[in-house]
Amino acid sequence: MVRWVRRVLTAAVVGMVGLAAAAAASASIEPPAVSVYALTPERIAASAAAVVALIGAVIGGLALGGRIGTGNGRGGAVMALVLGPIGLVIGGLVVATADGGLGTGNGLAGGIIAMMVGLLGMALGGAALVRSRRTT
Repeated sequence: MVRWVRRVLTAAVVGMVGLAAAAAASASIEPPAVSVYALTPERIAASAAAVVALIGAVIGGLALGGRIGTGNGRGGAVMALVLGPIGLVIGGLVVATADGGLGTGNGLAGGIIAMMVGLLGMALGGAALVRSRRTT
């Protein structure tokens, strides 16, 4: 089960990095006016970063509760400490390259959410790692 989760997360992370690179490359071109419901590359990258950060936060919470990982939750804590910063960095890239404000199709809101949830995942993963070291 853990191998399957790692494979899925690895595929998701590789895909998210590719989407973030595409969004960063297209950020220098002035986009036309977009609909509120249109999926722009920046919105996709921000949403993907938020999903990666959310997965890290959930895994960190489960590791902190001792429900995931190898006995003491160390594996889940490390996974949260990897996924949290990935979501944080990609979200930060989206926010840094956003040309307009909220609602302009630049993914600014999703990037901000990804950054906040990435920080939460890092905090939960760090707390789970500290707890796993105390119990051994």
